[in-house]
Amino acid sequence: MKEKASATGMRAALIGDLVASRTAVDRQALHQRLSRALSAVQRQTPSLDPPTILAGDEVQSSYATVGDALHAAFLLRILLAPQTDIRFGIGWGKVEILDPERRTQDGPAWWQARAAIETVEARAMHPGTRNARFCYRAAPDGSGPNEAAVEAALLCRDHLMGSLDDRSMRILGGLVAGRSKTEIARAEDISTSAVSQRAQRDGLDVIVAASAMLREVR
Repeated sequence: MKEKASATGMRAALIGDLVASRTAVDRQALHQRLSRALSAVQRQTPSLDPPTILAGDEVQSSYATVGDALHAAFLLRILLAPQTDIRFGIGWGKVEILDPERRTQDGPAWWQARAAIETVEARAMHPGTRNARFCYRAAPDGSGPNEAAVEAALLCRDHLMGSLDDRSMRILGGLVAGRSKTEIARAEDISTSAVSQRAQRDGLDVIVAASAMLREVR
């Protein structure tokens, strides 16, 4: 059952940060692409607050459950790939509304999300965890979904996704969108068998299944 922020003050805060966005040739085009992707994600997985793009290409939003936040982040990464990469920190905890009109918030959920994205940035600096893109932190008092269990799943999924080439990433996007392998094959101008072989070889079906399970985290 979802813990509603309005009733408990608890929610999942999400912070996203584009990787190497300062080196983009056309930053306006990048910003527009990010805005379109956020709108698409919002239609599929509505947040408690409208997603906000801040200076430095940082994205912030909050969700009723950790599973919703994880799924929204996963969809956003898929929509931006393969041209643009993004990392995420998700934190569970209480949120204090400082200014309702400006939607200014503070509180442990945001502190934990900030700690999470700093952790994933640090992991990406090490060869063994260079593919890390997601990190989750439970509330400071330990409440919320089990941190170790969620982190284990995220690390494994990140490792699988980090080995995908552009075509496999596009195929993954098609599978996540619910398209058949035959439809994906037509779009890629390859055989359905080739799509199935990639899905098996690269663990695409595993990524889809794991992501569906993560969405149910409460």
